[in-house]
Amino acid sequence: MMNGGLLRLRQALSAINPAERNAATFILENPREVVTLSVKELAEKSDSSQAAIIRLCKKIGLDGYKELKLRIAGDMTSFEKEQEEYHEFKDNDDIPTFMKTITENNVLSLRDTLHLLDKDEVEAAVHYLHTSNRIDFYGVGASQLIAQDAQQKFMRINKLCTAYADTHIQLTSAATLTNTDVAVGISYSGETSHTLAAIRQAKETGAKTIAITKYGSNSLKELADITLCISSMESSIRSAATSSRISQLNVIDILFTAVAARDFDQSVAYLKRSREAVQKAYRSE
Repeated sequence: MMNGGLLRLRQALSAINPAERNAATFILENPREVVTLSVKELAEKSDSSQAAIIRLCKKIGLDGYKELKLRIAGDMTSFEKEQEEYHEFKDNDDIPTFMKTITENNVLSLRDTLHLLDKDEVEAAVHYLHTSNRIDFYGVGASQLIAQDAQQKFMRINKLCTAYADTHIQLTSAATLTNTDVAVGISYSGETSHTLAAIRQAKETGAKTIAITKYGSNSLKELADITLCISSMESSIRSAATSSRISQLNVIDILFTAVAARDFDQSVAYLKRSREAVQKAYRSE
């Protein structure tokens, strides 16, 4: 999709150098003006340099300044009518305010993640998952719940997969993977040591590695073969990391549905069989 320029800039601010940050800040504060400026004019107005602006474009995954302006122009028509900032809840908020705040934050996180996901990376991830002999899902804490959700979904279409909660067993499992297998590391920060260790071990075996992590630079992204980015704008309290969890679950749903669609009739048959097995077990109790 052609928008997402402003979103990428906002989420990259903490990981860029001062000259690039000057340009990014000016763009975020003056997006309508920027679409009319040359790269030289932007450099002068933002107390930056043309080279820094080009580096900035590359760092947020764009080909150059021309693509950035095209994306910003798209943002002008799609974002202005929508909520653009995450809101923190307060201790004196009433129930309707909680309902509105949490729901709007979740919707914004999903929308932002959609803009950040790279179609080619998703396509590659789906291919690896579809053709894999085995899939390991790694996560700690809240991310472990995402891993378990992924395991439950992919098992239902007869994909051999694990989502061990014990981090030592995760590492042991990673060591037994082969070059026909896939390891998926789930970590919002991208710095969870146990998840990094498991993905590092999986790479040593030759397995393909996929990261589900926040947008921007982090250790998990640098380590994995494929990165699926979620929105990296969370509130200071991060109440159970709700927004990031919703986005991670959504990414799992995208991957699962796309993999299932590759063998649609067979997947439907497996889903029906697993549902009937559960229903039969419940009836017999």
